[in-house]
Amino acid sequence: MRLGAVIITMGERPDELRALLDSVARQKGDPIEIVVVGNGAPVGAVPAGVRTVELPANLGIPGGRNVGIEAFGPAGSDVDVLLFLDDDGLLPNTDTGELIREAFEADPELGIVSFRITDPETGLTQRRHVPRLRASDPLRSSRVTTFLGGANAVRTKVLAEVGALPGDFFYAHEETDLAWRALDAGWMIDYRADMVLNHPTTPPSRHAVYHRMVARNRVWLARRNLPAPVVPLYLGVWLLLTLVRRPSAAALRAWLGGFREGWATPCGPRRPMKWRTVWRLTRLGRPPVI
Repeated sequence: MRLGAVIITMGERPDELRALLDSVARQKGDPIEIVVVGNGAPVGAVPAGVRTVELPANLGIPGGRNVGIEAFGPAGSDVDVLLFLDDDGLLPNTDTGELIREAFEADPELGIVSFRITDPETGLTQRRHVPRLRASDPLRSSRVTTFLGGANAVRTKVLAEVGALPGDFFYAHEETDLAWRALDAGWMIDYRADMVLNHPTTPPSRHAVYHRMVARNRVWLARRNLPAPVVPLYLGVWLLLTLVRRPSAAALRAWLGGFREGWATPCGPRRPMKWRTVWRLTRLGRPPVI
């Protein structure tokens, strides 16, 4: 099983990027081919054999990763599985590549694997990094309904069948959009606690556009993928959850502005999931109302 890796960078973490590249090169088994995408910034020096693509402008996280996918041929078809890794992450174990091969070879329905993210100093996993509602035990592997954007592996047949990440999202919820489309096509998603990516603990709100993008893309996600009767339920629940969390006045204004923007702007092609997919999500523990 041929593996490739896509890493996008803004050129701001050259030391962390080099450490990540070295950790990918140390993986057992056949070498993993790597493409580093400079998302509106120069990539800088990389080891021999690592390919680079430098974009003139920042296309956002999904847009940059989509360019990396196509660097491996149409829909990544030059390889069987693509790893997507944050440029400040690191693979601490040398058998992750082999575990990925074994997982996809053993389960022909497996489309996406989400890794366990741990802080390199404390070894702890943030609750938000366990892609399920019952997230108290990050050491438990399970089937899930979404995955972590910078620590995952995707079978390229999934990308060929359902399409790539939604580039217009720029940041936030692009993984769930792809996950829902994959599940609707019959693929499964696993969270694997034994596949580890070290990544510093950081709050998602460190990004200036966080609150606006999260709200706008939540609306786009629902409009694109959910059956019409489920859309108001899903967005109503998230509106209530946002208010219960009592964000600051500035954060709430940004969130509400993004929510309005999500309704007022094009969301891309609408392909509502089948009702049996709604039931599948429910059986997996995360009905598409939360």
